Amino acid sequence: MDYGKFKYEAAVKAREARRNQANTEIKEMRFRLKIDEHDYETKKGHVVRFLKGGDKVKITIMFRGREQSRPEMGRRLLLKLAEEVQEFAVVENMPSQEGRNMSLVLGPLKKKAEARDEQRKEREARKAAQDAERTEREAAKSSTKAEASDAAAADED
Repeated sequence: MDYGKFKYEAAVKAREARRNQANTEIKEMRFRLKIDEHDYETKKGHVVRFLKGGDKVKITIMFRGREQSRPEMGRRLLLKLAEEVQEFAVVENMPSQEGRNMSLVLGPLKKKAEARDEQRKEREARKAAQDAERTEREAAKSSTKAEASDAAAADED
């Protein structure tokens, strides 16, 4: 076998592997202990979006003043969030206190490359549906114009 050809094919394979490689990032979402329900839902939506994208999420609760004497309330909030997003994530690090903060790390169920492929397929399906709808509207519009011109021609006679 030609060594040059072998070396070239190995380089092509390595380049392809690098291109398909996806680095997972750790995104951070910060909460306060006294978070309102709507704010909680909004931040939970962001966490779900990050997890669907294949990124890890570090959720941090910041304690201030007297809140520091109630770490169990923070732990309860973190576990509640982890339970609500368990269809998208797995808990990698249980809640742990680090000074004034308590954090929890959630890892995605899907790898980043799989998540990216799935999102691309969804985008393509949406685009195809929009294109089909647009052509349908244009066909309906052109048929109504043709009927209107036929009616106008009949009126002239």
